[in-house]
Amino acid sequence: MKTNRIAAILLAACTLTASAADTEGSKPKFSITPTGRILVDGAGYLGGNGSIGESGDTKFVSGVAIPDLRIGVKAKYGKWQAKVDVGFGYGKVGLKDTYLEYDFNDQNLIRGGYFVPQFGLNSETSSSMKPSYEEPTSNEFFYANPRLLALMYEYSGDKYFAATTVFAEAAAMTNNATALGKQAWGAQTRLVWRPSHTDDGTIAQVGISLNYSSPTADDHDGFSFSSNFPSRVSKVGLLSADIDHARGLFKLTPELLLAKGRFALEAQYYYMNVARKEGYGNYRAQGVYGMLRGLLVGSNYTYTMGDAGLATPAPHSFEMVLMYNYTNASDASAGIFGGITNDASCTLNYYINKYMIARLRYSYTTVRDRHVENMLDRRHVNIIEARVQIKF
Repeated sequence: MKTNRIAAILLAACTLTASAADTEGSKPKFSITPTGRILVDGAGYLGGNGSIGESGDTKFVSGVAIPDLRIGVKAKYGKWQAKVDVGFGYGKVGLKDTYLEYDFNDQNLIRGGYFVPQFGLNSETSSSMKPSYEEPTSNEFFYANPRLLALMYEYSGDKYFAATTVFAEAAAMTNNATALGKQAWGAQTRLVWRPSHTDDGTIAQVGISLNYSSPTADDHDGFSFSSNFPSRVSKVGLLSADIDHARGLFKLTPELLLAKGRFALEAQYYYMNVARKEGYGNYRAQGVYGMLRGLLVGSNYTYTMGDAGLATPAPHSFEMVLMYNYTNASDASAGIFGGITNDASCTLNYYINKYMIARLRYSYTTVRDRHVENMLDRRHVNIIEARVQIKF
């Protein structure tokens, strides 16, 4: 019943588009615009279940799913903007982006609420708009782009981009402070230099993002990091690291973006250090991915200033994306062996029109050196998956 009421309210709001202006047009306009998305996935898994009977690990099961279905509204009044999204993935209801924003001018804004703050290249695309179909494993494991209760200031100039954020832990959206007992907090920044972003697709950008966070897990005395094999039809654990006796963590990710005409390169390196107390050794992990993008059909890549990254290719474009990811979540000096993974993939994207994209992806993923309860030490799988998505 609660789900039906939320959906009814949002659907009613989506039918409304209003404006208020005086006859001379001197007052700002007020508008409400519907937003939504739906992802339909199908996946087949080759291998990966050979030794599954020896442990409590999860099986790969081929099938179909609707991993993400959202409906919401955007509102705008002068320099003010607001957004509310509700998700219904796998039948579960939850708030997505919910924030209020004030745009001082074309270069400066401040945003507060529940959203994904700027941190690395992947913060410029939503979960459904990743050109590699799914986000790189390193980005997921290092918890680089979670949705947080945050306040962010952003500057977007011609040659420089900067964003600074302070935030509370994500659980603050689903539990009050009394229930949590203690709220974790953090701060992060993304700094970018973009000397070239021309109309002919000549783009050069380098940047770095830094983050400090206090413990969130184990009654705010530890951290828990994990990632799944890169598929949402079957959710199977890939990496897992629980770090106890933690004081806090520091992580960083340098980024690189280069493009020339219809070809582009994106890359990030990740490093994390969790400081521990009571004589326990610090936990360190690292990862890296590289992504080659090419428009087999279509015009040159273009740049989006406000997000500091490549724009979505134009309708009727056909794109190939080759990606390799390496993540090392095992640290012998800390006595934590979360696993070491390698992942190679090829994704074909057809941008049907402004609202629809079709994707086809093949990936080969391995994991080893994983000493986690109820998980195999090593595992591999070939995944073939397809997606049709609608977003407006």
